[in-house]
Amino acid sequence: MAVQIETLEKLERRMTLTVPAVEINNEVETRLKKLSRTVRADGFRPGKVPMSVVAQRYGYSVQYEVMNDKIGAAFASAANEAKLRVAGTPRITPKEGAAEGTMAFDATFEVYPEVKVGELAGVEVERVTCDVSEAAIDRTVDILRKQRRTFAQRPAAEGAEPADRVTIDFDGKIDGESFAGGKAEGFSFIIGEGQMLEQFDKAVRGMRVGESKTFPLQFPADYHGKDVAGKEADFMVTMKKIEAQHLPTIDESFIKSLGIAAGTVEALRADVKKNLEREVKFRVLARNKAAAMDALVKVAELDVPKALVESEVERMTEGAREDLKKRGVKDADKAPIPSEIFQPQAERRVRLGLVVAELVRQHALQAKPDQLQAHIEELSQSYEKPAEVVRWYLSDRNRMAEVEAIVIESNVTQFILGKAKVVDKALPFDELMDA
Repeated sequence: MAVQIETLEKLERRMTLTVPAVEINNEVETRLKKLSRTVRADGFRPGKVPMSVVAQRYGYSVQYEVMNDKIGAAFASAANEAKLRVAGTPRITPKEGAAEGTMAFDATFEVYPEVKVGELAGVEVERVTCDVSEAAIDRTVDILRKQRRTFAQRPAAEGAEPADRVTIDFDGKIDGESFAGGKAEGFSFIIGEGQMLEQFDKAVRGMRVGESKTFPLQFPADYHGKDVAGKEADFMVTMKKIEAQHLPTIDESFIKSLGIAAGTVEALRADVKKNLEREVKFRVLARNKAAAMDALVKVAELDVPKALVESEVERMTEGAREDLKKRGVKDADKAPIPSEIFQPQAERRVRLGLVVAELVRQHALQAKPDQLQAHIEELSQSYEKPAEVVRWYLSDRNRMAEVEAIVIESNVTQFILGKAKVVDKALPFDELMDA
């Protein structure tokens, strides 16, 4: 086999492969003979089907398989001999003008780029910190109470107040015409919790059961329903039911229902603080990692292989389809999802992955066994049976690979923060959690 390699542009290469036709023909014949031992055909006993029949029925598919195998093996061997790091799958096309007795093919492909990581010392990176305040603990306890609240019907003479659950009929029109989603019966929501537009929420406050009311509502320009965004509608609302909320008292019974055996307020607040600190830690790490990776991309020079970007786009598109399926979207497999919407993100992911891999290689930032163990144990602490969670991770290679990727990213982040010009910023708890 003779091999020729030429550079097209940047990362693109073309390799010409020539394979003796006799090799292809002999392998096809060998596979057809093997197939004839088990193939079935009408009028013939198993193993007695004539080769001419076998060749007529299976010859094309067998030849296709042999060509793929032979050319694939030839390409892999040639790329290895030339010490090429191939990015993506080569595109194989027949080549005209092959010498007699040979078959020639062109393999067009890309190679991995040379990655140059510049000086990080001059890059500014914002590193955030965040403390769990007593106010944050108070808010979380309130959320726990709301999750277990009950509702009781208000007396008919009382009007609707914030935190009440109301049930209404409503009918909205724009320029006298009904619009999609503008009408409902027996619709329930809780006043003051952002479930409805603010104008709508305020309009129902004070209404009593049986009362009807008409009011104008201006839809925001950026409203998710494009047909009504920026338009003014007239709504008529009829109050059907008003229920006042009742929050559970923070007593021993309530605290034990949360799984806190001590049943004391002190134990409750300590448990809430511990959980919040864990959540804050992961969010701070994620934010600082993103800032560090942004800095790394800024100082890196490389050409990005188109084949890897295309593969990432395909993966992201498939992920979007799976998400649509989970949401119950009909015919999600056929939903038109333009690949170009993923292009910028896919290119960034590929670029960042290549740069991170180079930094890991240069500075030995691979995940160490003790780091993997520590990360898994930390993850397990948010579960009732940590030891079982640890075993669950350790028993599966794919799960361990995910943990390894997270640890490597953490190592890279710490390396960047150790080199870059770091600007520390303390974030309020609410800002971090709402981001």
